[in-house]
Amino acid sequence: MTFRMPPDAAPAGLTLRMRDGPQALAFYRDLLGLDAETVDGGWIRLHPGGGAMSLDLLVEPAARPRPPRAIGLYHFALLLPDRAGLAAVLRRLLEARWPLDGASDHGVSEALYLQDPEGNGIELYCDRPRDRWARDRGGLVMVTEALDISDLLATTPAAGPLHPGTRLGHMHLSVADLTAGEAFYAGGLGLNVIQRSYPGALFLAAGDYHHHLGLNIWGSRRPAPDGATGLVRYVWGTPPGTGEALARHLTAQRIPFRSEDGGLVVTDPSGIAVEIAA
Repeated sequence: MTFRMPPDAAPAGLTLRMRDGPQALAFYRDLLGLDAETVDGGWIRLHPGGGAMSLDLLVEPAARPRPPRAIGLYHFALLLPDRAGLAAVLRRLLEARWPLDGASDHGVSEALYLQDPEGNGIELYCDRPRDRWARDRGGLVMVTEALDISDLLATTPAAGPLHPGTRLGHMHLSVADLTAGEAFYAGGLGLNVIQRSYPGALFLAAGDYHHHLGLNIWGSRRPAPDGATGLVRYVWGTPPGTGEALARHLTAQRIPFRSEDGGLVVTDPSGIAVEIAA
């Protein structure tokens, strides 16, 4: 039997290795407004007020900085529940004069792009209603056009932190090879390929979401040094029984994995640990 990731599975958390804990707290807690659940030596756990996701920071001051454009994290994307929430945090960033890398209308969503103090890419976005997502014979249509910032800001007059209902919408990774990435994520983890027509990129999802995972070969395609800063692992939240079914499938596919805390962990071709949690 072929394994398919259940349609209600979704990314639920990630771990970043960072060098400067106080600087990270100033950004993620004080500027973006995430709650700091744990601040314990070299470990910081943050989450939005509603607790729909977690962001863990592994603080290692001696870690080597990840080279720009190396294999690893391209960005992680925080999904806000509506345009007003996105506009509020945009106003907060503008008031703090935090630089934006871009602002795009993707047809299915509206997105802002920025980096944290150590260069980890972040997308803040909100989805358009699904009945407005354009489709053609090739499937879902996603575009990259200029975002109407003025129209977005008009939805709310006040600056604010990330909405309590913010969750982890998707992960986007820089990889060395799209074919290997597709073999692992579609063939191994059972994700659906949603779009393969975007130059140098592949978008996959559980179910028919526009994407839970993006892969691209726009970077150097070179690995980062072991123990470098950046993405360490990310987590899929899944319904009960998913891990057991996936374990049988991975065993049949001869893809190594290990059991951990009631779930399982498998390493993708980029060397990133992927946790499947109930």
